[in-house]
Amino acid sequence: MTVDALTRTDAVSEEAATEAPVDSTPQAETTSETTEAKTETSESSDSSETPEAPAEGAAESPKPKRGRPKVATTAKKTRTVELTLTVTGTADGEWQAELKNGAKWVAKGLEIPAAAVSRAAKELHADLSGPIDEVINAARELQAAKVAQLEAELEKAKLALAELDA
Repeated sequence: MTVDALTRTDAVSEEAATEAPVDSTPQAETTSETTEAKTETSESSDSSETPEAPAEGAAESPKPKRGRPKVATTAKKTRTVELTLTVTGTADGEWQAELKNGAKWVAKGLEIPAAAVSRAAKELHADLSGPIDEVINAARELQAAKVAQLEAELEKAKLALAELDA
């Protein structure tokens, strides 16, 4: 053992002895440090004739375990299910739904009413219902214009029929 190691262990034992009453660490730690220092000092005096590695006990500290510490939890792990619902609509107001469970199709091309799409969007979130209602209202206006056009054609056809009957 070298002179530096002996001096260091003596300094550690003196430091532990002088700081023990003032130190805020628990007594158990202070006692173990003092015991280790005394053990090193007695070992060094006994084995001063044979060369050894410098202060094995002081250099070795408990190695931290790898990975996360084990913490007992009471929370249950929930199983998640990936479902993908795709709702598509046209300008004419026709809506279709498709449902996928992971990579497997559950339903494809199901026709659904626009009112159901609007209700579902309102139930889900306000940010979803705004744009969907705009599309539905545009389709409603388009259909109303188509109905007005067809009614005008129907009136013309009725007048043409009435002239033929007269």
